[in-house]
Amino acid sequence: MKIMKDISERKDIETLVDEFYKKVIPDPEIGYIFTEVEPLDWEKHIPIMYNFWESILLGNPVYKGNPMTKHIQLNKKEPLTAEHFQRWLYLWEETIHANFEGPKADEAVARAKHIAALMRHKISEPPMNIV
Repeated sequence: MKIMKDISERKDIETLVDEFYKKVIPDPEIGYIFTEVEPLDWEKHIPIMYNFWESILLGNPVYKGNPMTKHIQLNKKEPLTAEHFQRWLYLWEETIHANFEGPKADEAVARAKHIAALMRHKISEPPMNIV
């Protein structure tokens, strides 16, 4: 039986993100979003994801950016459906449970669910025009 540790340092975040994208890229349901719809510059994107999750889970404010804006723009190219988000969450949770256990691992699952719900809400609502 594999003894797993909790997420506690940057190295753990890097492992989580790397293992997650190993599942996402070949995934028949959402992989194409990352490789065809919005082909990502992986050398640039992955460190941003490290920073994002390090900021969220470890409280180290290294992430600079607005993920909502990026996903709203992406949704204009390819409508992001509830099924896309469910698959993303499934792969995320599967990756966490295969590599980590503990309070931070649980928090990573909970935070991802919250982020997915918020993004779904933001991309499905038309922007408010304030005059």
